[in-house]
Amino acid sequence: MAVIAIIQERRAGETRVAAVPETVKKLIAMGFKVVVEKDAGALAAFSDEDYKAAGAEIAATAKAALGKADIVFKVRAPEAAETAALKSGAIVVALLNPFQERAALDGLAAKGATAFAMEFVPRISRAQAMDALSSQANLAGYRAVIEGAHAYGRAMPLMMTAAGTVAPAKVFVMGAGVAGLQAVATARRMGAVVTATDVRPAAKEQVESLGAKFIAVEDEEFKQAETAAGYAKEMSPEYRAKQAALISEHLKKQDIVITTALIPGRPAPKLVTAEQVASMRAGSVIVDLAVEQGGNVAGSKPDATVEKGGVRIVGFSNLPGRIAADSSALYARNLVSFAELLRDKEGNLAPDYEDEILKGSLVAKGGAVTHPHLET
Repeated sequence: MAVIAIIQERRAGETRVAAVPETVKKLIAMGFKVVVEKDAGALAAFSDEDYKAAGAEIAATAKAALGKADIVFKVRAPEAAETAALKSGAIVVALLNPFQERAALDGLAAKGATAFAMEFVPRISRAQAMDALSSQANLAGYRAVIEGAHAYGRAMPLMMTAAGTVAPAKVFVMGAGVAGLQAVATARRMGAVVTATDVRPAAKEQVESLGAKFIAVEDEEFKQAETAAGYAKEMSPEYRAKQAALISEHLKKQDIVITTALIPGRPAPKLVTAEQVASMRAGSVIVDLAVEQGGNVAGSKPDATVEKGGVRIVGFSNLPGRIAADSSALYARNLVSFAELLRDKEGNLAPDYEDEILKGSLVAKGGAVTHPHLET
């Protein structure tokens, strides 16, 4: 019987955990034994008693849990001491952040671990239940609106009272991917007047379906701005200038701006310049979801609220971690689906490395970093 270990996340500010009692039951039903480090789920409000009731064994230390493990499920990449405690050949599955945290990946390879990065799970229909980027981005988009509303300090919806009318907040979402669309939906539910923009023409219909207005220069070039595979094309300098002028004018009128643009393996694109921040009204708020990768907003800082000319720029590195119980539960379910690929029909540990999902997410095996995007 293969053993899966779940240990406490020791990264500063990381409150999530890679298994919840519900998913422990599912893993055991699949034929795995589950060992959970003491207090592993405490920051996400899951007690050791909850895990015991689900059938897990509680280990006193991370070292004790890892020493027994054939498979380790984590949220973030292991720290050096955790990697050292692994059995040789152990399988590690986590959000490894391999582009930014290459040293951790190299350490896993040197240990002889087989490592899978959940970020690299192919976005195909069969892998939708394993799409951890989407499950976490969904909650990040929701939480971004909550954080923005808190920093704004005024009401979000239209309120008509005997003492007068309170105008609704104007919320502008930049980037209409998973996080952006959830931000649009959440801001709409809270009663704000919502607009959104994206470089992909297909995003217009998605934004409008949620009751928001789409903001873009919709000329012929824009209508042809998406490849057959659904990716944005490079736009001409003329188009970029027209779009920048439109966005600049729009930003001046907004109360809350949420930026969501990320590019894997590259610094986040700058969407809001210092000049645009300076043009916004005092008391307005910008929430930068990309702050951990350099930020979409000039002047944003990780895990800090920066004030520029009365405009608050909010940058939390780990928004899903600020809603830890739900983000842990969704991520843990992603891992349960992934675990199905690591066993055979009899429940034995038998990964099929030719499976396109395992092949796409494999980043280290046999003492080497193996992913083509990471090889040096």
